[in-house]
Amino acid sequence: MQADLLSTNTGLNLLGPLVCKPKLFEDDRGFFFESWNQISWKNLLAKHGQESLEFVQDNHSRSNRGVLRGLHYQLPPHPQAKLVRCVQGEIFDVVVDLRVDSSTFGQWVGCKLSDENCWQLWVPIGFAHGFLTLSEKAEVLYKTTDFWSRDCERSILWDDMDLSINWPLDQLQDLSPQLSTKDANALRISELSSGELF
Repeated sequence: MQADLLSTNTGLNLLGPLVCKPKLFEDDRGFFFESWNQISWKNLLAKHGQESLEFVQDNHSRSNRGVLRGLHYQLPPHPQAKLVRCVQGEIFDVVVDLRVDSSTFGQWVGCKLSDENCWQLWVPIGFAHGFLTLSEKAEVLYKTTDFWSRDCERSILWDDMDLSINWPLDQLQDLSPQLSTKDANALRISELSSGELF
């Protein structure tokens, strides 16, 4: 497996998030790849100066075209890192830096994850995460390093002008983003207190 840093819209690498590209073994029957290997993952994170974390939960979501989930994150004492992949369809996956002492605070990166490219996105602690469903349907699997906590969960508004995320809305075939009530009523990053950031 190889992993690459993602560049922000200002051209800076966002240190932490990684797009992971597993080695596919393909023939006329289909393909095989390791979607998770603890030793390989520990070595990959160490190569990028990150500490290996233990996953405790697997989540599976199914979304229709235009569904936008996020931007979500969890605060201590139950912060979550995530390893995200799309096993059916295609999504545009986004990560936002919420580390107040970071030179890239408030900046974002995005990439397309699909059942064709088999890429995975590593979302470390200290980042918000969300995705937009581009295909008719998409199924997303993600591992987390802590359990969901209602008290620790937070959301940032998907179209916050301070973030200026370039969502590929032109690929929705005239649909508007479909949001949960919680996500539609999320706060802007400027409305968050210092205790709601990292």
